[in-house]
Order: sequence, then structure tokens, then C-alpha cells
Amino acid sequence: MPGTVLLLAAAPLGRNRLVDAGGVLPVLAAVAPAVLSGTDTANIVELADPVQPQAVLTRLRAAAAAPGPLTVYLTGQLHLDRRQHQPHLALARTTPATLRYTALPWQWIREELRLRSAADTALVVDLHADAEAWRYIGERGLDCGPHTAVYGRVAPPAGRRGLAEPAYMKTVATLLRSGHRPRLDILHGQALARITEETHGDLLLAHTGGPMTGAPVVGGLVAGSPVTGGPVPGVPVAGSPVPGVPLAGGPVAGVTTADGSVAGVPVAGVPAQGGPPGDGPLRTAPAPHVPAPAGPAPVPTGTPADAPTPGPRTPEPAGAPAAGPRTPEPPALAAGPRTAESRASAPGPRTSESPAPAAGPRTPEFRAPAPGPRAAVEDPHALISAAVRGGRHGEADGIAARHEEEAVRAHGAASEQALHWREVRADLAMFAGDPVASCRAWLALAEDRLAAGQAVDAPAVESAVDRAHHQWARIEDTARARELGPALAELRHRVPGRRHGALEDIRRQLVRLEAAR
Repeated sequence: MPGTVLLLAAAPLGRNRLVDAGGVLPVLAAVAPAVLSGTDTANIVELADPVQPQAVLTRLRAAAAAPGPLTVYLTGQLHLDRRQHQPHLALARTTPATLRYTALPWQWIREELRLRSAADTALVVDLHADAEAWRYIGERGLDCGPHTAVYGRVAPPAGRRGLAEPAYMKTVATLLRSGHRPRLDILHGQALARITEETHGDLLLAHTGGPMTGAPVVGGLVAGSPVTGGPVPGVPVAGSPVPGVPLAGGPVAGVTTADGSVAGVPVAGVPAQGGPPGDGPLRTAPAPHVPAPAGPAPVPTGTPADAPTPGPRTPEPAGAPAAGPRTPEPPALAAGPRTAESRASAPGPRTSESPAPAAGPRTPEFRAPAPGPRAAVEDPHALISAAVRGGRHGEADGIAARHEEEAVRAHGAASEQALHWREVRADLAMFAGDPVASCRAWLALAEDRLAAGQAVDAPAVESAVDRAHHQWARIEDTARARELGPALAELRHRVPGRRHGALEDIRRQLVRLEAAR
């Protein structure tokens, strides 16, 4: 099965640029697609200094919905928005004053990848953070979801040293140009071994994906490795004859670390494999200076144009939101030549067209946070995915309903565990071709989150309203659309979302529906 690779390099133009992100694309573009993906064949999507966050979301959603392994190579800079204090990936037109509307919320990346499996989903990142984002990540970690493997680094502000270089990503690309892609943890270690000076003091990310034993799962914060005083995975530690086997989010098993502790024993607040949960999520920590080995180590916006509208409704204007950053809509990347939205030239045929939509929904892997260790066989999300792929939508919803009931009994109806399963069921209604049920479910979820005290601009609330709006736009039964429209309009009045004009769009559509009686 072909893999999919998304190459994304983004940074603001002008004086707000911290890193020469676009400079890495020619090096990555020189790598064979199969090597970038680690599969026999691969489809490539390249985005160089994109302008619109919704355009990036569209490409990301299409890549996440494609079958086969997905690898995202991401180079750029992180900032915090002043309103919600959430990390955003800056795009070409991002400024401090327009960050909330011109940058890509990191939450969107997490949400688009949340239904995929860690076994075939990876983020390779080279990020530079401004002062506020650096403090945020140091305190809370970088939330990439619990089911995405993450490797790379986050660098602190460069100060007055001028434009920073994406040294980590360039080194990864250089290693891959050999024509061989090792396991990502090994590739990560090899890259760090070559740039130990450049990454000294950075936050190094090395997480294999999936809930981590001994650490809280809800929220899915990336557990960085190394921890303070610990080794870099894949890089020989001074005094150790053989590199050990990395443990997820912790030191290297069986290797004495630089501070004299034995890996596998809790250090710097990181619980041992199988140990008791800590008080909070594992966080990344500043990377120690590791000597190199003697030689090189081996809002959603814009309703889709093809979305059906209730009854005689005309195509929706720009104010109507696209599907929010939760369940990927299933356009598939066409096999064959690379796809690009890039100003950088690269070998091989590339087109500027976005991936063509598939004929019908393609079901991603349903994966989500769940309490307790990972279930290797009886993962309910895998069972749900298999049922949907087989067209057994009732069976899939039954599995999700049972787990929702269990979550309500164990944690309460307003718990994140219970809300997660309700979101899964809303997604399942969409895959079953029932936009009415899906719209009702998202409306109820948004109302319940607001009733629980969540803010109107909380990402989960905005996303639920956006999804309800998107599913409402797909209802072809005008009577049902008229029935749900007023509730959606009232909710949209309270939760306007990120795109101006969404409420006006609903009102215009309701006028048309009433006129069509």
C-alpha cells in the first residue's frame, strides 16, 4: 500500500520570521518519495510558506484520510495566541496581532491525526518557539495526541543571533538522501549525533505513540526523551558499550545515564515502565549535552464545494465552515505524481492541484485516549474501524455505545472519556451517511460542553459547533434542515467560531428553506 508524505515548511514573511523554514524543502525534495515514506511507493504533498490556515487544514485532512502510512515533516515556528494561550504554527502572513486568524492552531494538527494509528502515523518536526511559546511548552509539553509517533526538536528563541537554521530537519534530509530510511527512532538518534552543538538546550521529542504506561493518557502530551540527565535515544552514551533499547517517553533501557542513574528507574519525575501514574503529564525537558560518537552514527472554514445542501439551497458562501478539525473527510490522494502547493522547485513531476476527492468516505483508524495501558488486541477503536470498513455501521455504533455507557458509569456523563465516545458516535453517523443524526449529536455535544463550563472559544466547543454546521449543510431533507436550523443558529450566535459570517450564512439558508415550503 502506498504511503503519504506531507512536507510542510512555514514561517512569517518579514521581521517576524524566526527560522528559514523554506530552506529545508529543496533538501527534502531531493529524497525519493519511497524513502521519505518508508514504503515501496508514496504520494507527496508539499506546502511551502502557505498563507491560509484552512488551506493547510484541507491538505492535512486529505493526507490523514489516505490509507497507508503517513509521515509529516514539519518545519516552522510556534507562537501563543493572546486570547486562548494555545500554540499556533505561524504561516506566511502571520503577525502578532493576527495570529488567531492567520496561523494554524496546533490543536488542528492533533485533531486531524487523532483517529489514525500510531503504528502508521508519524510527525518529524523542527520547530522554533518564541519566548511565550517556549515557556508554554516547557510547562505543559507539546500536545500531539497519544496516537502519533513524534520525533524532532523544539528550539528556544534565537535572540539576536539572526535567522535560525532548521539544522535538525536538514540533517534528517541529508541522512535520507543515502536512499535508506531506518526506523524513525534510529534516524532521530543519528541526526542528533551529527548536530549535538546545535541542539544543546533544545527540547528533544522522541515518542513512539500510544498511551504511555505509568503516565496520564488524557490530553496525550508528548513525553520527551531525553529527560534531564538522560541519554538521547539512538545515540551512544559516553561510557556505554552498546546503545540500549529506548523506552517510550523515558531513558534508554539498560544503560547508565550521565547522572549515574540506571535507565528504567524513575528519574527526573519520569515513572518507570509500569510504574504508578504521576501527578501530571510527562513533559519534554531541556536536552543534555551528549558527546557525539567518534564517527557518524548509523476553523475550519469554507464549506466544501461538493457538499450537498438541504432542498433548494444554493451553494454556501464563504461564511459557512468546513468540517472542523476532528473527523477527516475522506478525499484520497491520487496515486502517481507528487502534489504540491509550493514555490520551491524539486525533481519529479509535481502538480498544483489538491488531492482529488474519493468516491466515498474512507474510514480512518479510530484511536483515542483511554485510561489504562494499551490493549494490543481488543482495541475497541480498531474493532469499530473494521466494522465501518465492512459496512456494518450498526455494529460499529453498538460498540461505541457500550463503551460510552461504561465511561459514564466509571467517570460520569460530563467526563472527557464519555464525551470522547459521543464524538466517535457522531463521526460514525457521518460515515453511515446520516447527517441528521451527526448534526444532532454535535449540537448536543457542544451544548453539554458549554453547560459544563467550557468557554465559548474553547477548541472542543468551537469544533463541535463547526461540525454540526457542516453536517447541517449536508442534510438534503428540507423539513429536517428547517427543524435543526434554529437550534444551530442559536448555538452559532453564542459560539461564532473563527470565521466571520457563519451565523449570517445560517440565517440566509433558513430564509431560503422557509421560502421553499
